[in-house]
Amino acid sequence: MQNRRPRRTYTEEFKVQMVSLYNAGKPMAEINREYELTPSSLRRWIDRINKSGSTKEADNRSPLEEEVLKLQAENKQLKMERDLLKQAALILGQK
Repeated sequence: MQNRRPRRTYTEEFKVQMVSLYNAGKPMAEINREYELTPSSLRRWIDRINKSGSTKEADNRSPLEEEVLKLQAENKQLKMERDLLKQAALILGQK
C-alpha cells in the first residue's frame, strides 16, 4: 500500500485566493503544481466558490438536498422512538 501524504487543511482565504488565480486565467495544472494541491480539491473549490462564494458544503446544498437531510434526521429519530416504545411495551407486558 502506498504511503499517504498527511491530510492538509487550508483556510477559506487560501481557497478563495486559489480560485481567484484560476478565474484570472492561470491554468489549473500550474496552480496544482505550484501549491502542491490535488486536482480534485482545487476543482471542488472552484465549483463551490463560483456557485455560492463559499467552499462549505452546507452553503452549496440545494433546497431539495436540505429537505432530504431534514427528513433523514426525522426518520432516524422516529425509528429510535419506535424501538423505545417496543421495548417499553415488552417490559410492561411481562408484569
